[in-house]
Amino acid sequence: MTDPEPARPLVGQVVTVFRNRLREPAREAYAVELEVVSELARSMPGFVETKTFVADDGERATIVTFADADAHRAWRDHPRHREAQRHGISDYYTEYSIAVGTTSYASTFARPDATS
Repeated sequence: MTDPEPARPLVGQVVTVFRNRLREPAREAYAVELEVVSELARSMPGFVETKTFVADDGERATIVTFADADAHRAWRDHPRHREAQRHGISDYYTEYSIAVGTTSYASTFARPDATS
């Protein structure tokens, strides 16, 4: 069985880049809430994908993609997501930044013999 084809960037998709640093005492509670909120995002109409990366210096970057502005807005304004945002400010983060943009150009490349 082959893996499903990964989501490809498409013009019009809305991409959020969320950069943050966690407070050390909050890591466990954050992980629990992250699981809940991530599952919620995946269930939202128009959800495309989310991925999180952690840099060597501890900064985290999460990239979240929705199909269009309406889907992104629904996620941004969802009451449970808003609650998690409040928890982030009060409990989880030492700092964060958010950048949101609409994809105006998209291109992909996949090597046909992806084994090398």
